[in-house]
Amino acid sequence: MKELVLATANDHKVEELRQLLADKGWMILSLRDFPDVVLPPEEGDTFEENAIIKAQAVQKATGKMAMADDSGLEVDYLGGAPGIFSARFAGENKDSASNNTKLLALLAGVEDERRQANFTCAIALAFPDGRLQVREGCCSGRIAHEPVGEGGFGYDPIFYLPEYNCTMAQLSAKEKNLISHRSRALAGILPILEAELA
Repeated sequence: MKELVLATANDHKVEELRQLLADKGWMILSLRDFPDVVLPPEEGDTFEENAIIKAQAVQKATGKMAMADDSGLEVDYLGGAPGIFSARFAGENKDSASNNTKLLALLAGVEDERRQANFTCAIALAFPDGRLQVREGCCSGRIAHEPVGEGGFGYDPIFYLPEYNCTMAQLSAKEKNLISHRSRALAGILPILEAELA
């Protein structure tokens, strides 16, 4: 079975990607399996650049095919913020609840039609032979007025999906994996992964 290293130690991301890649014929590893490998700083200006930085660094460090994603929330009213700073929007050592609180405060009093937002994800595949592939996915919605739901992680409790009449955090894992930005980016990557197993 071929090995694929996920360039993350984020347990939520690892679990989500493992579910999305289940039964695809890959042995899924993560940075938990390589405790000496340290991700480089995310110094890119886009999700794509940051995904490439991580994928290439982990491929080089492990010698194995590596896949990295970089994703975040882009709010129209805030000019695309928090964007690539989504994970550390409220500060380097803050948690998701702090990020959500800051975002809701910035949107206080803003009406629904001006709360449009996108979850965007870029996934990069770095191959031992130097090849590189990148795909992006997007999920559109708007920012709720307060957190709702216990599922998901990050901004999911405040990301409202009008067509489902609920937040991302109210969806089951199976429902989320059908529509999420990460699953849509991965849909573009899967044919490449399948070709590697052929």
